[in-house]
Amino acid sequence: MERLFDVAGKTVLVTGGSRGIGRSIAEGFVKAGARVYICARNAEVADKAAHDLAAYGECHAMTANLATVEGCRTFAAEFAVRVDRLDVLINNAGAIWAETLTEYPESGWDKVFDINTKGPFFLIQALLPLIEEAASHHDPARIINVGSINAIRVPDHETYAYSASKAAVHQLSRHLAKQLAAKSVTVNVIAPGMFESKMLTATLEEKGADVVLGPVPLKRFAGPSDMAGAAIFLASPAGSYVTGAILPVDGGTATTL
Repeated sequence: MERLFDVAGKTVLVTGGSRGIGRSIAEGFVKAGARVYICARNAEVADKAAHDLAAYGECHAMTANLATVEGCRTFAAEFAVRVDRLDVLINNAGAIWAETLTEYPESGWDKVFDINTKGPFFLIQALLPLIEEAASHHDPARIINVGSINAIRVPDHETYAYSASKAAVHQLSRHLAKQLAAKSVTVNVIAPGMFESKMLTATLEEKGADVVLGPVPLKRFAGPSDMAGAAIFLASPAGSYVTGAILPVDGGTATTL
């Protein structure tokens, strides 16, 4: 059973790994014995997170602006100095913007799409040589993109760019899964539901937890172990024959209503 979900010794990169879902996933891999790198735009925050996670195993921090093509390529070049292969890439860095339909700004739309959709694609492109180096027929390299259940169902909030960008991530992941299968690289999506992250803070303050959890059949928030467990499954031998899948981790919100 331990071998089935073993990720020890794998090199793992988690973007946006300094807080929220990314940090939960990074912590899970660190505790499971992986060699983990996290990156974020804020060097101080990234360093602090890596220092804390290093109490459980191996974790390193890097800084990056993954909202631009140049930023992705610069980061990939710096990363290639540190490692010679990348077993697991987790594209988690994300942004959200809420505004009414009549007032929704172009700047907000562009920011969300740059970080949520363009960044993961061009980071995969830039890191592909390292990913292919880790790939083998019976143990593929893994790309795990963090999507959203708001790409599966229509959200109540006016977060138009967010839901559209995450829907694009879902379809992009399926397209990449088909393209990269011949190279022994799997591409899958984790679609989180309600997780108590920075993105949810304003909504919780405005409506309260009971109202927010109203539509969730399991009546609780997704926890760190839920996020880490899904990612470890997809990165482990247990998930080696899974590709092009969208895995909702949402307490049944998008799958039972």
